[in-house]
Parts: sequence; C-alpha cells; structure tokens
Amino acid sequence: MKLTLKAYDLKLKHTFRISRKTIDFQPSLIVILEQDGFFGYGEATSNPYYNITIEILQNDIEQIRTLIEETSTETPEEFWTKIAPFLKNNPFALCALDNAYNDLYARKKGKKLYELWNYDIGHNPLTNYTIGIDTVENMVKKMEELPWPIYKIKLGTPDDITIVTELRKHSDAIFRVDANCAWTVGETLNNAKAFKNLNIEFIEQPLNADDWDGQREVFTKSVLPIIADESCIKEEDVAKCYNHFHGVNIKLMKCGGITPGRRMIAEAKKLGLKTMVGCMTESSVGISAIAHLLPELDYVDMDGALLLAEDIASGVSIKYGKTIYPEKTGIGVTLF
Repeated sequence: MKLTLKAYDLKLKHTFRISRKTIDFQPSLIVILEQDGFFGYGEATSNPYYNITIEILQNDIEQIRTLIEETSTETPEEFWTKIAPFLKNNPFALCALDNAYNDLYARKKGKKLYELWNYDIGHNPLTNYTIGIDTVENMVKKMEELPWPIYKIKLGTPDDITIVTELRKHSDAIFRVDANCAWTVGETLNNAKAFKNLNIEFIEQPLNADDWDGQREVFTKSVLPIIADESCIKEEDVAKCYNHFHGVNIKLMKCGGITPGRRMIAEAKKLGLKTMVGCMTESSVGISAIAHLLPELDYVDMDGALLLAEDIASGVSIKYGKTIYPEKTGIGVTLF
C-alpha cells in the first residue's frame, strides 16, 4: 500500500469566530492510501486547542510510514488496532489514516461505506449550518445568504440572550446553541430558561470540559437538553457523560476516526444518550466520511465544507440540510 500526504490551506467564505478563536483559513492535511488501483482518502485539520499542527500531523504519520505501507488485507478494525498505539498523542492523525483505510477497504469491496455496514439511509437526520459569533447584523446576513432548516448559533459573549432573541426575529428554523465551554453553571441555567421560549433545541457544551460537578447540576436543573462536545473526546468519556449530559457530540478527529467513533455511538445508545457527530472546518473529504454514519445519529453537524470559499474535493453534497450521496464507492470522494 502506498501512502501520500497533501497539505492545504482551506480559505473560508467568512471570518469564523467561536468563544476561543477566530480564523479566515483552516490548514488541513489529506491522507491518501493507494492499493491495487484503488484510493482511500482521509482528512485531519490543525487545531491550536489540541496542539495539533500540520507539521506535527505529517511527522507523526511519517514515523509509521513503513508500518502503514506494509498493510495489505487487514480489516479496518485490525488496521486501527495496529497503528493506534503509535498515535496515542495524535488522534487527529489516527483519524485521517483510519478514515482513509475505511474508504479504501469499502472501494476494494465495491461498496459505499454505509452499504458495507448495512446501514439504512432512509431516515438520515438533517445537518445544521453554523453561524459563528459576529455582530447581530452580520449573523442575520449569513442566515439570509443560506436559508437552512437548522442553524447552530455559536455563543460565548455577554450578549448571548440578546443575540438569539434578535436572530429569532429573522427565522423560524430550528436553533441549536453552542457555548464552547464559555459559560458558568448560573449562566447556563439562566440562558436555558430564556432560550426555552425561543424554540432552542439544545445547548452544546456550556461549561469547561472538566467541570463534571457543575455539569451534573446543569443536567439536573436545565430546562433544555445539554449535549457534550469538549467533555466527550475519547471512548471512555461516553460513560462519564451518562447522567451529566443528555447526549454526546462525537468528533472523529478527536476520538481517532470512524472505527472508534462507531464504538462510541454504540456505547452512547446503550446508555440512552442522544447521538451526534460533529465536524471541524474541513473539506468534503472529512465531511463525506461523517455522512456514512448518519443512519446511527439523532443529530449531525457536518457543515464544514459549506463554510469554505473553495473546496478541494467532491463527495457528498448537502441541499437544505439533506445529504446526497454520490454514485462512487467508499466515502464517495474525488480529490480535485
């Protein structure tokens, strides 16, 4: 098997701001695995919050190039188990490799990835479209630019209730709000009460990731469901979220790819937690991988490629929240 790495700077349509950062470009690394004329694609982005750079991604993958290229007939689970011990500190790199291998494996079998898993795509959830922190005027403009059935509103400012109140005047769409760890317990409970009257579906990660006592109080008292994000990174975090959150938002790059992501979804379902998969600001390579998990999810946030000024690949397309799969096998990606 042949390994190729390609680095890109993904330009965004608009400056994107959340509670802890603002970006105009998103550095990204594409992993390509080639065998017997078939290609598999995976993606990992840089992320300052998790100390991930493109250089670190490249270096860590290069350290195990021989191990990767010696792979031949292993299943995706066997491949993940083989390389995971060498990437304990870099789940982003592990994700890119795991997703690329899942893609390659399905293509060699002549199937779409969801077909390989025997998933039924007949009742897939719609994806939200994210509105980053900005002036209310600019946030309204972004909503008008792309009418959508579900918006995720990024919050974490002193004016969060005012922002949502004003945005609600301009749309009847479902709203979800994401504070990215920016609130206290008191702020969360007060905001939830205000948002309950504004038709908000749920609140995502209001508190610091390790504030389990605070999150238990919020879980007990909040009038709106609370979904974990930064508090649910690895497989063992799912059980910790039980009785602290109503659901979990699993990020493939944070957990190490599709293979552990599917295990986390299964564990969440056993515990009665709502299941969600989220994305980074990434190209259609990463987004198309997420799309094959949709039948197992209650919610999904896979709008990353929609935020780009220009994509680097074709794959799944999204029309008014609905995911449309291409005819191609695997995850359906073609790199431009």
